[in-house]
Amino acid sequence: MAAGARGARAARTAARRQLAQALYQWQLSGQPWQDIYQQFSVEEDFQRCDTEYFRKALMEIAASRDALDVELALHAQIPPAQLDPVEHGILWLGLWELTTRPDVPYRVVINEGVELTRRFGATDGHKFVNAVLDKIASVHRGPERGAAA
Repeated sequence: MAAGARGARAARTAARRQLAQALYQWQLSGQPWQDIYQQFSVEEDFQRCDTEYFRKALMEIAASRDALDVELALHAQIPPAQLDPVEHGILWLGLWELTTRPDVPYRVVINEGVELTRRFGATDGHKFVNAVLDKIASVHRGPERGAAA
C-alpha cells in the first residue's frame, strides 16, 4: 500500500476520532455545529485529520439528526433518545457513512465504530455498536456484503 493511501486512511481515522468527540459535545451542549467545528478546528490534533471529511460529516449529521434517529430506531433495540451519547454519536457517524459514503467499505465503517466505542464508550458498548452497524450494513450495503441485489 502506498504511503499516500496510508496517510489518507490515518487522516480519515483521526477525523472519525475527532467526530466522536464533537458529536458527543454537540449532543450535551446544544451548540450549533458551526461553533463545535470552530472549536475543534483550532486544536493542534485537528491538523492531522481529514478536515474536509470532519466538516462535511458534522454538518450533514447535524442537519439530518432526526432522520438518522428514525433509521437507528429500525435497527437498535434501544430507542435513540435513550442511547448513551457516546454510542449515539458513533452510531450517527456509522449510519451516515453507510448511507452516504459508498467509497468507504462497510467493514471499515463497522471496525472504526467498534474501535471508537472501545476507546470512548461504555465497557461493552462496542458489542452493541457492532450489532447495530452490522444490521444497518445488511440493509444499505447488501450487494457489497455479497447479498443478491
